[in-house]
Amino acid sequence: MENYNRFELADLIFTKIESNKVELKNQFADSKDAIGFFYLDDLLPIEIASKINEVFPPVSQMVLKKSIREDKYIAAQMNLYNPLLEEIIYAFQDKRIVDLVSSICNIDQAIPDENLYAGGISMMGKNQFLNPHLDNSHDKDREYWRVLNLLYYVTPNWNEEYGGNLELWPNGLKQKQITIHSKFNRLAVMATHESSLHSVSPVVYDGFRCCVSNYYFSKNPLLESDTFHVTSFRGRPENKFSDVILQLDTWARMTLRKFFKKGIKENPHVYKK
Repeated sequence: MENYNRFELADLIFTKIESNKVELKNQFADSKDAIGFFYLDDLLPIEIASKINEVFPPVSQMVLKKSIREDKYIAAQMNLYNPLLEEIIYAFQDKRIVDLVSSICNIDQAIPDENLYAGGISMMGKNQFLNPHLDNSHDKDREYWRVLNLLYYVTPNWNEEYGGNLELWPNGLKQKQITIHSKFNRLAVMATHESSLHSVSPVVYDGFRCCVSNYYFSKNPLLESDTFHVTSFRGRPENKFSDVILQLDTWARMTLRKFFKKGIKENPHVYKK
């Protein structure tokens, strides 16, 4: 099973998405005036999706990102892990899939990110979370605009009530969020722009939700009004104090970027080949 390569996986993914293209196009069109998104279940044969989950590394071999902003395990240096993980990540970067997903989302010439800047794999266990935030507007070299976020969930039997679900806040934090269950073998795709506020709900179950992540970029932003911004966090609606602190944190990091275009240190969350 580990012998599946990215081209074989891409064949399967392409066929599945293509066969559901009309429905997915409608999903995205219905939501594009806020935060455009679509999701597709049963992306890969169950045995392959299950094997991807089985070969996730233990948390001791991943990087813990823990702060007031987020609490999760991540990894992007994919040559350290089972080859199947690298193959499934780069399957989503196959030109056929990039072009197909782009057409569904009405985006011209999307570009996959071979550096896995903020992409790769992630795991979230009990009490871990990702606060509401806007993704960094650009790639690591600040040349291209981030336009799509692809999330492939691979934890079998992960119920919605366990938490760890994708949340979209198209009307801000004062209105109820849209919850997209991080269901096993589900691909979720969302637009990223200056209004794409999203989060991951706290995990309340004694287990790990595993995810394969990719971003697509473009020479042009999704919205004409888009401007450069760092990853910008907010507190959840029930956490007013955290919200104030996180807004100050964003202001401070944006101020630094006025003097240091690419930041004062390199983001370590990339695949160094």
